[in-house]
Amino acid sequence: MKMKMKLTELLGIQYPIIQGGMAWASDATLAAAVSNAGAAGIIGSGGRTTEWTREEIRRAKTLTDKPFGVNVMLMAPNKDEIVDLICAEKVAFVTLGAGNPVPYIDKFQAAGVKVIPVVPSVKLAQRIESAGADALVIEGMEAGGHVGTQTTMALMSNVLPLITIPVVVAGGISDGRAMAAALLMGAAGVQMGSRFLLTTECPFHPAAKERIIKATDTDSVVTGYSRNHGVRGLKNAFTDRYLELERSGAPQGELDALATGTNRLAAIDGDVEAGLVQVGQSLNVLNNIAPCRDVVAAIVQEARQALANACKIEL
Repeated sequence: MKMKMKLTELLGIQYPIIQGGMAWASDATLAAAVSNAGAAGIIGSGGRTTEWTREEIRRAKTLTDKPFGVNVMLMAPNKDEIVDLICAEKVAFVTLGAGNPVPYIDKFQAAGVKVIPVVPSVKLAQRIESAGADALVIEGMEAGGHVGTQTTMALMSNVLPLITIPVVVAGGISDGRAMAAALLMGAAGVQMGSRFLLTTECPFHPAAKERIIKATDTDSVVTGYSRNHGVRGLKNAFTDRYLELERSGAPQGELDALATGTNRLAAIDGDVEAGLVQVGQSLNVLNNIAPCRDVVAAIVQEARQALANACKIEL
């Protein structure tokens, strides 16, 4: 049964769930599997070549006839090539982060591509809405990878009453209960990254998946927070060394040199000590690997039950 909401109508999907566009983890196989399950899959172009992105878009089209998107990192040196590619391939939608999405909105929409930027504050959310975006994602600091300074709850409290376009909530959303909470707050849907790392279709290295399964709530750490370069992942030898240097006042160049390539090192090579396993803070519910179809079905069932239970509460 379809969950009819603003996001499902906008994207033509069954459930108001977007899969996060995780660099080195979100390929055509994962995106297509998520879309086939009734949610919205995303190919992550971060760190990838234009040629790889083209191949994955075209491969996804052979794996699903459902809508899927591409995530664009606006700090990437090949961002303009990726934007042109997405427009030419007529991808259903894009999510945009790590830069200013406003100059690209009209170009995408002229090509029939829905535009969903990721924002960390009320000011930017209002700017994105005024610029004509189709929807937006607010992502709290509980998320894996690059993070801002506000929690997901604070962002929902601050942003949702002020924005009229569909607002998708991300950051620590790892199960159906969290999805229900976001919907009750007024979200049009949720974006989940970490939960889809633990799927059979995700190419994330088995050692990194196992590290997530074994992790508990206190195993999450943010590096670079004092320099406004916060990145969340699991504690390990790399994070210990990085935080030691960060606290000692090491130059940013030295920190950057230490961190460069650590996402790929964990996700592709499986080095979970020298690499960084980028994953969100809601770790204790990330405890099994399953096909995307089963993951989406379980999330939706749990969300429906949580929403039904909420209706029984009397104040």
